[in-house]
Amino acid sequence: MLNNDRLLVQILLLVLLGACLWVLAPFASALFWAAVLAFASWPLMRLLTRQLNGNASLAAGLLTFCWMVLVAVPLVWLGFNIADQIREANALLHNLQVDGLPAPPTWLGELPLIGDNLVTLWSTVHEQGTALLASARPYIGQVGNWLLVRSARIGGGMLELALSLVLVFFFYRDGPRLAAFVHSLLDRLIGRERADHYLELVAGTVQRVVNGVIGTAAAQAVLAYVGFSIAGVPAALVLGLLTFAFSFLMVPPLVWGPAVAWLVWQGDYGMAVFLGIWGMFIISGVDNILKPYLISRGGNLPLVVVLLGVFGGVLAFGFMGLFLGPTLLAVAFSLLGDWLIKEVPQTTEKDSTGEPIDKPQC
Repeated sequence: MLNNDRLLVQILLLVLLGACLWVLAPFASALFWAAVLAFASWPLMRLLTRQLNGNASLAAGLLTFCWMVLVAVPLVWLGFNIADQIREANALLHNLQVDGLPAPPTWLGELPLIGDNLVTLWSTVHEQGTALLASARPYIGQVGNWLLVRSARIGGGMLELALSLVLVFFFYRDGPRLAAFVHSLLDRLIGRERADHYLELVAGTVQRVVNGVIGTAAAQAVLAYVGFSIAGVPAALVLGLLTFAFSFLMVPPLVWGPAVAWLVWQGDYGMAVFLGIWGMFIISGVDNILKPYLISRGGNLPLVVVLLGVFGGVLAFGFMGLFLGPTLLAVAFSLLGDWLIKEVPQTTEKDSTGEPIDKPQC
């Protein structure tokens, strides 16, 4: 009877846990990002708390306000600039419809094998621009609908980001209690020493991934801004911020690639070649050098485990997998290592009679 009561209590606890997870499921993404942001900036929280004589609530409020300003103001400013760029793109399409294309560049006709065909196609588009735009209008509408759906998703992402910035205050304020709760739970499940080991493992892995991803994105944004400024591309600062955002998705060429095409369109071929080389080997190339260095620095895990976790996590879980993937692989790698390690028993030397020989202590 006692065993049955115990089983019933365990089932009820599992049901209660499942119900709690069901309630929190809609906020999983916001909770995850708030936790990552609080964890990555926890040294700032400790420093600010010491400066405020241990007032954790005030320190959490000030740091949360700083994050809101740092994140919200650039996003609003970026939104207005993107709206201006969209208006300029619409004006460009209108001018193309009225005036047609400019004269084809001389190098286009000099291309071997396909140069004459490209010049003929250019002239055809110039002469029949209105008809071509009219025939392409249904496809443009489909592209507009696709962009509208993506814009709705981006809007939902902005709402999640806003909720994360609110939740991060509670992670700052109650962080020590949450950490103590998790440590006590793992202590009950796997023991104190193993709990300390795996908490340190998870913390170190997440910290290195955060440093690697954000550090690489910042470096690519600065290098992109320098390249755009040298090449004379307009809105270089906006494109630099877009490079920072696209670096998280590991596709910075989606920013500097159209800039190269714009320079070709303007006939500035020298700067187009420069920006193409700068983007390929400097902006995109730094991702192959800086990110592995920052991720692997100070860790005992093989670099390939962390990198596979980063890329595989993104494919499996989306953007959250950027942190979940390497953390899961790191914990699994450590668990397998602990399981495979076996203590080798110490052997003692024996004499001819089978008695152990005592070695003198040095």
